[in-house]
Amino acid sequence: MEITEHCVVALTWVLQDTLGEELDVLDEPVEFLLGGSDLLGRIEEALQGHAAGAQLDLHLEPEEAFGEFDEELLFLEPLALFPEGTEEGMSFDGAALPTGVSSEAPREGLYTVSQIYPEHVVLDGNHPLAGIALRLHLQVHAVRAATEEETARGTAGTGFFRIQPQAPGGTGLH
Repeated sequence: MEITEHCVVALTWVLQDTLGEELDVLDEPVEFLLGGSDLLGRIEEALQGHAAGAQLDLHLEPEEAFGEFDEELLFLEPLALFPEGTEEGMSFDGAALPTGVSSEAPREGLYTVSQIYPEHVVLDGNHPLAGIALRLHLQVHAVRAATEEETARGTAGTGFFRIQPQAPGGTGLH
């Protein structure tokens, strides 16, 4: 089956920065919906017309991937507002930021604690890969028609590099 909009593709990948440093590896195939919210537009475009077994090498500039780094999404906040045990690398949902955090911080998206000082934390609302040009090696393992439910939801259940809050110390990229 040829990849078209509103089909589901099972992909693996190796993601690197332009210096060749591996940023993420997906070894086991994961399904993504084309034409929904699962993949970046540039990746969807590149996949069109291919079939299972295809391998693609893409170069993504920041504006095609996670955008440019925006210094206005950095916020210096009092450490006392955050739970005890807050560590660098932890993430907070913007909708659930502690009471007292700057009203200028948008309440959508995720914030990562990028630095901790004795009395303050730096919250970063940028995607961890913002401002970085990327190299992506994709392999297509399977292609199938999307179900009506997947099409209605706009997802096969996995978003491309959605950040998942985790235990203290880090975030997951997919």
